[in-house]
Amino acid sequence: MGDEAMERIAKARVILFGVGGVGSWCAESLVRTGIRRLTIVDSDRVAPSNINRQLMATTETVGRVKVEALKERLLTINPYAEITAIEKIFTEETASEFQLEEYDFVIDAIDSLSDKMLLIEMACRTRAKLFSSMGAALKMDPTRIQVAEFWKVKGDPLARALRNKFKRAKRFPAKKFQCVFSDELLTNKGADDGSESLLFNKVQVNGSIAHITAIFGFTLAGLVIKELSIPDKDPSAHS
Repeated sequence: MGDEAMERIAKARVILFGVGGVGSWCAESLVRTGIRRLTIVDSDRVAPSNINRQLMATTETVGRVKVEALKERLLTINPYAEITAIEKIFTEETASEFQLEEYDFVIDAIDSLSDKMLLIEMACRTRAKLFSSMGAALKMDPTRIQVAEFWKVKGDPLARALRNKFKRAKRFPAKKFQCVFSDELLTNKGADDGSESLLFNKVQVNGSIAHITAIFGFTLAGLVIKELSIPDKDPSAHS
């Protein structure tokens, strides 16, 4: 990639919302590729059900704050990285605390529909480049994972629900942004009695698997790195 591209990567400021199955792998890829200034945001703790797909989830980290466990790992990759871990959920009440305009890239790996919509709206009003993950649950085929502009995403129920929500509210993102998605949709065959999910503040669990969530996360990271590999995309020009 060359020294100039690597310098742009090191200068870039990235904020990542959601460090679950998709976001945790995204963070790993970013730091391994040279991103040094990364803010990770998530309010959850590691649950046993996370172990099948989330990077920092192991039998030893169950019960720990996700962003703290992930930060610890990321610093073993690059001890000089500036990793800011925020144990908080992005909502209408907390949104103003995040100062999105200070970042070069905003990565959306949020599950909640209303919070996701708000983050998209706010990020699109800043100079930051937004990349968003659509639904990674109930997928199996890695060859069907793809990237498209939000309004051109096809076959993804989450994207459809978001677009409908924007239309009903008569509010629309101020600029275009790319999404990672899959047009595959499988039936959830697993049984869940709700005990663990309710314990960790989840009301519904859809099955997801590591190779899919990881590819989603790596693809989001790849979009950031691809953008920074272009010579005229120097984040310092905006600082």
